[in-house]
Amino acid sequence: MADPHLLLNELAQELRPMQQGIEWFESLSAEEQSTTLRLLSHFCTQARATTEDAPESIRRSGLRPTHTPAVLIARGQIDQQLGKIAGLTPHDERLKSFRLLIAVLAVADERRRKRFCSDGCSHEWHRLPVDILGERPT
Repeated sequence: MADPHLLLNELAQELRPMQQGIEWFESLSAEEQSTTLRLLSHFCTQARATTEDAPESIRRSGLRPTHTPAVLIARGQIDQQLGKIAGLTPHDERLKSFRLLIAVLAVADERRRKRFCSDGCSHEWHRLPVDILGERPT
């Protein structure tokens, strides 16, 4: 399995195409998918995701506002909702959750970069090399 820490950050920073991320996610077992969603939820919390990130995250994810993960993220109490989203078990809901949590991470991390890291930082995940073709070995 590819290093999920690196892969998830590449997806959030649009250094890797989302379709590649979806293919990777779908290749995982149900247990690995659940672990990945919990990791993504943790990353979103670390990036200080807020309830205000919900509309833009839903838009970026391509989900309809009526999809379960989108409904949950829009309810407020972001930390609780992230956990609920990561815990969804039907396969199609896990895939929607993956797309949404990548978008939440992207929105929150983008804001954090502008606010706290614009003059440089020591975050390894903010210094990922750009891979135009999205073909890093996995």
